[in-house]
Amino acid sequence: MRAVIQRVSSAAVSVDKRLVGEIGKGILAYVGVEKGDDDADLKSISSKIASLRIFADGEGKMNLSVKDIGGSVLVISQFTLLGDCRKGKRPSFDRAEGPGEAKALYEKVVTALRAEGLAVKTGEFQAHMEVESVNDGPVTFILESRKGN
Repeated sequence: MRAVIQRVSSAAVSVDKRLVGEIGKGILAYVGVEKGDDDADLKSISSKIASLRIFADGEGKMNLSVKDIGGSVLVISQFTLLGDCRKGKRPSFDRAEGPGEAKALYEKVVTALRAEGLAVKTGEFQAHMEVESVNDGPVTFILESRKGN
């Protein structure tokens, strides 16, 4: 499982010009499910999203998690995170999990983040979404469950 997370001042997602999710200060998390991902992968990613210390403390050091600051998380499914662009000019998505299993694991990530006590908003799985965000920093990290992140 791969996630790209951004520390944001605000973020919102719309589908067909309809706002479906919006947060203030927190994390915008794009999540892609890879073939073979399982509960261990989703636990790794969700735990890291909830506990990664990427927010400034009183001394301006990245020392607080989204939970520590009472922030929110906007989770967006994004299979293109598994795209392989090494060969040719068209990405290959062979590593991306099929929609059925991917949706189930994506929803488990959302459930796990809520179980951490976080306010979580989402986009719509398999929908064409428009995402707006104000990246605070900018601060962006790539998380991969299979590489020990």
